[in-house]
Amino acid sequence: MQINPLHPLFAAEIIGLDTSAPVTPEIVAAVEAAMAEYAVCVVRDANLDDQDQIRFSRAFGEIEMPPGAEASRRPGVARELFDVTNLDANGEIAPSTMDPKTQKILEGFHTDSPFNTLPTKWSLLLGHIVPPVGANTNYIDTRAVYQDLPQATKDRIEHLVAVHDLFGAFERRGVKFGTEEMRKQFLSVPHPLVRTSAGGRKALYIGWHAVGIDGMDEEEGGALIDELYAFATQDKYIYSHKWRQGDLVIWDNRCTMHAATPYERAVYQRDCRRTTLYEFAEQPAGSKAERVAV
Repeated sequence: MQINPLHPLFAAEIIGLDTSAPVTPEIVAAVEAAMAEYAVCVVRDANLDDQDQIRFSRAFGEIEMPPGAEASRRPGVARELFDVTNLDANGEIAPSTMDPKTQKILEGFHTDSPFNTLPTKWSLLLGHIVPPVGANTNYIDTRAVYQDLPQATKDRIEHLVAVHDLFGAFERRGVKFGTEEMRKQFLSVPHPLVRTSAGGRKALYIGWHAVGIDGMDEEEGGALIDELYAFATQDKYIYSHKWRQGDLVIWDNRCTMHAATPYERAVYQRDCRRTTLYEFAEQPAGSKAERVAV
């Protein structure tokens, strides 16, 4: 394995990792170490079908099952995978049914599955078909963001708890989103605003889905979240990943944010599939956290 940095602050590509081979303890240790240092790692030329991706992912933790009915999934896509695509069941480009305002919100910087009682550990997204133009994924290292905050801000937020609320976040932006059934699945969940990453560095845990601060006035808490989000999304903190077919991008949801970028979805096919790992899979035996989302 060869590891090459991709950005001055974080992110690296991994060359020479044979993903089709059994995942040995040495490989697990090497990838864990790379992720602890870089937070985003791009495995080039990953040789994985759905079952291989599931097998590879399970070497690093327990897989989160995506929500939704089986009938809504594309035929042949494994149940454990989040299906990130613009293709229909026949492999043709499906027309978008999402209004532009909702789409714009969803393209904001976020973490995956923040509505569990513990944030997810990693996401692993594999590019089967990627557009030749557009559709970059942008990443932010919130360890670097935290490091650059003024000391007064660090002191202020050290013990604060942010509230993550999917529907509240949409409503803050003037959009009514989801159904009552979805509200039962995606609850409002508190998370510490400052976390310690796998590499020992402190990081912010925010995203467009954070709506305020637990115990703080709604206006004041929302203003603080907005201030931190604006600081974190400066260009200098962003690594923009241009996809190649066969890229397996792994990111740590606990110390990064990511955002999709637009592409001509009516012109170019896109087929990416994601596994996501629970954080509590790495906790000591007997300490599994309660799940909120299923």
